[in-house]
Amino acid sequence: MSSSQPFIPSSPISPPAGHLRKSKYTFKHLSQLALSSPACPLRVIAHIDLDAFYAQCEGVRLGIAEDQPLAVQQWQGLIAINYPARKFGLSRFIDISEAKKLCPSIILQHVATWREGDAKWAYHEDAFAHIATHKVSLDPYRLESRRILSTIKDVLPAAPVQRVEKASVDEVFLDLSAQIHSILLERYPEISGPAPYDDPTESLPRPPTTALDWNTDALVDLDNHETEDDDPDWDDIAMLVGSEIVSSVRAAIRERLKYTCSAGIARNKMIAKLGSAHKKPNQQTIVRNRAVQQFMGGFKFTKIRNLGGKLGEDVVAKFGTEEVKELLDVSLPQLKSKLGDDTGSWVYEIIRGEDSSEVNSRTQIKSMLSAKSFRPTINSSDQAVKWLRIFVADIFSRLVEEGVLEHKRRPKTINLHHRQGGQMRSRQAPIPSGRALDENVLFEIAKNLLGQIIIDGRAWPCANLQLSVGGFEEGPTGNRGIGGFLVRGEEAKAMKRESEAHASEHGETRAEKRPKNEHGAIQRFLSRQETSHGDSDDEDISSIPTHPDIRSVPPDVSRDGQQPKCEDGPPQPASSDTFTCSVCQTILPLMQREEHEDWHFAKSIVAAEKGDPSHQAWTAHGARPKTTTATRRLGASNVHGGHSQKKVAKGQSRLAFG
Repeated sequence: MSSSQPFIPSSPISPPAGHLRKSKYTFKHLSQLALSSPACPLRVIAHIDLDAFYAQCEGVRLGIAEDQPLAVQQWQGLIAINYPARKFGLSRFIDISEAKKLCPSIILQHVATWREGDAKWAYHEDAFAHIATHKVSLDPYRLESRRILSTIKDVLPAAPVQRVEKASVDEVFLDLSAQIHSILLERYPEISGPAPYDDPTESLPRPPTTALDWNTDALVDLDNHETEDDDPDWDDIAMLVGSEIVSSVRAAIRERLKYTCSAGIARNKMIAKLGSAHKKPNQQTIVRNRAVQQFMGGFKFTKIRNLGGKLGEDVVAKFGTEEVKELLDVSLPQLKSKLGDDTGSWVYEIIRGEDSSEVNSRTQIKSMLSAKSFRPTINSSDQAVKWLRIFVADIFSRLVEEGVLEHKRRPKTINLHHRQGGQMRSRQAPIPSGRALDENVLFEIAKNLLGQIIIDGRAWPCANLQLSVGGFEEGPTGNRGIGGFLVRGEEAKAMKRESEAHASEHGETRAEKRPKNEHGAIQRFLSRQETSHGDSDDEDISSIPTHPDIRSVPPDVSRDGQQPKCEDGPPQPASSDTFTCSVCQTILPLMQREEHEDWHFAKSIVAAEKGDPSHQAWTAHGARPKTTTATRRLGASNVHGGHSQKKVAKGQSRLAFG
């Protein structure tokens, strides 16, 4: 049946005014950012690399101008060259004479060395001429590295927001994701609320800005299919915030310690590390997510971490190139067929800028090594022992910095490596944990390990010795010595005065100290108040305190020990749970009978010791109790009414009770 009204098509629904455009990132991605998740596409990682670090350390130490060419010397070679010296064509590992020819104004500073008999490393002017008797020390650079790391941590928020990984003595990785998350929520309240419909897969609103001021030294160009006309998304905003944080870190290092460093900021560790080396010295490079392919295409993949060794050589040999942009054309099946499934998949992802490795915030040292290559070789145990002494001093000085004296950290094992010709032999031993660790302990263990190697034979000539410690364990935390629980000096006096003032304020008096042996055992047993008995009017006996059971009689017993009389009838007999004492006629609870009888018995003993015949009162009633706790304790089995007491043996004396 057709409608009488003609069909009118509905008009399209137009979006409401002010409708927010959607981001390609979701509320779930935002929550992942807060957790520093490697799977988060908004993740931001920074890599900070000190510029010509060893050379900078010597320049700062010596107060040399930054534009002065300077190189760090080790024996006859160079191990670090600052950037002003590099302009003259100098590079590492050239010899001293060539360096001076290329740059006559260069300053050459030899590294610090350990010398036999020294308690600490030092800078020796003639160290380059004593390669046979000196050992290189890099401790000055380690110390400066620690200062730099401490400065970085001071600038960043505290853990767990702070994630810092010390990659080497002169480079550090930072995971800024959690810190950036908190900043984004503060700056952009529109994303701080819950997801619409409580659905975390809902898209975020687009950022309320169409242009960003990057204010950085190097901003990598976008990929070919991207343009700067495209509005920024939240990954760009996150990168910008990360760049601001890194700039503040670098500025603090510069201001406090006078060192310059370069930085790379990207979505993972691999790209960030490549970025820090992109523009040096003292510059900062940002690699946005939309610029990764453009950035990676200009590298040789042998420059990528873990692709510069044998694996890199294998890839070059099998594919005939070391350029990333050329290897990008190789398909995943081809890479797997020639490199294996796992390696092929890893290479395929890494050259496309994919890296899910985490920033490991554990920055503590795992092992320590001190070594020496001998030129010429050494040929006796005496020579080797002298070097062991230097190795131990070197390692122990670093252990002190790690807090071994404060029991913060302690190694568990010690290793000695010995090379003779082409053969390397090793020995290991545990470090005793039951005593304090010092140089002598390490030295004795090292000598024993050397002795084991010598006994095996063929120990000489020796071309190389290495001593190392490892297996570090954390010391106990929160423990205090006994001294921590004591107060001394003025603090103790103040506490005493405060205690006395408190006592006087509340009317408290200090109890007098009771003299020892003031009363005997029986007196302590009888030290209770007693009610008067008609047959005990002797002063000495009546002074004995009363047994408490007479004071705490049941409600139906009168104070004189008799049952209260009923006006309407004769006295009521004792109930089944009471008993009547045959001596004092006191009615007491049955459960107190034994103790009450013990009290009478002890009282009769005291009377007997005083020579009073009334001590027979207990036995006269024929109610001598069975051996009880009191009789066993007093040892009075020979004290009975009318019986003579045992004669006192020679050298003994009778105790006077009471």
